[in-house]
Amino acid sequence: MDMWDPQPGWLNTASYGLPPRVAWEALQAALADWRVGATSWEPWDESTTRARESFARLIGADAADVFVGSTVSAAVAPIANALPDGAKVLTDNVEFTSNVFPWQVHADRGVQVVAVPSAELVSSITPGVDVVAVSAVQSSTGDVLDLPAVVAASKQIGALVVLDATQAVGWHPVSVDGVDALIAHSYKWLMSPRGATFGYLSPRLQELCRPSAAGWYAARDVHGSYYGPAMELDPGARRFDQSPAWFSFVGAAPALELVEQIGVDAINKHNLELANEFRAGLGLEPSNSAIVSTELAGAQEAFAAAGIRAAVRDGKLRASFHIYTTRADVHQALSALKTGGLDRG
Repeated sequence: MDMWDPQPGWLNTASYGLPPRVAWEALQAALADWRVGATSWEPWDESTTRARESFARLIGADAADVFVGSTVSAAVAPIANALPDGAKVLTDNVEFTSNVFPWQVHADRGVQVVAVPSAELVSSITPGVDVVAVSAVQSSTGDVLDLPAVVAASKQIGALVVLDATQAVGWHPVSVDGVDALIAHSYKWLMSPRGATFGYLSPRLQELCRPSAAGWYAARDVHGSYYGPAMELDPGARRFDQSPAWFSFVGAAPALELVEQIGVDAINKHNLELANEFRAGLGLEPSNSAIVSTELAGAQEAFAAAGIRAAVRDGKLRASFHIYTTRADVHQALSALKTGGLDRG
């Protein structure tokens, strides 16, 4: 792909994505204007609207039901705050803690977080569970959630489904059908600057939650809400907005729009082909994930020696493949492992 400028050997999008040139250039232009005071902030903020609308299209939601913020944990907090005393939250035992800690901090009022192995999640959605808080794709293992099964089981008992889609949106098709909340940071597979988070809240959940972090940006009339005690919040999900980090959204808007232009299905096909070629080189069965997690002692050192950038998570090598990854990157990684005597093919 000639729209990116990666150094060969980048297999770590699950840690952070590389910006497409159009996003990088938009950010540089904004920073140049900021440096000399060439503009007011409103043009930068227009990117927030563009990014919100693009994210909504990517997940099949109405933009009026999407809010913006800076982190996943802060986006989950209003939902956790709305839980009744004694509520039970079910999660995966390898769930990233941004979708665990916001629930756990309510332990003093009896909120219970129960973590089960991935394979037992659906069967554990039984009466007494109030919330299923889980990732669409697990960060440490790359496991892809059976979302239809989770939604179906949750509907049977009236449990909320709160989805962390940070490791999914941008390469894995995700829809808000049957989901009460879908939250994603954009600095990984959506290839945006860190600091631009998006969240979908179903209309039902919007009514249950209090916008306790409301500020001027959450108002119906943003520019008329700078001063004084008169408060009229936006009637939709925008009342949960945090005032955006402008430059993060300046970079996010063109990046998300490019994902739309290429198409998530096309990105998914590209990523899985490369991930499965890598898996085959290790003697592993094909998978439906762009993240490959495997125990391979010495792999980190072999990769470092060859200039391959990947990650180690939960004691395992984690390599991740995205639209700018090439077959040459895959071959370089496999060659590094073979040279180190670590290939299992």
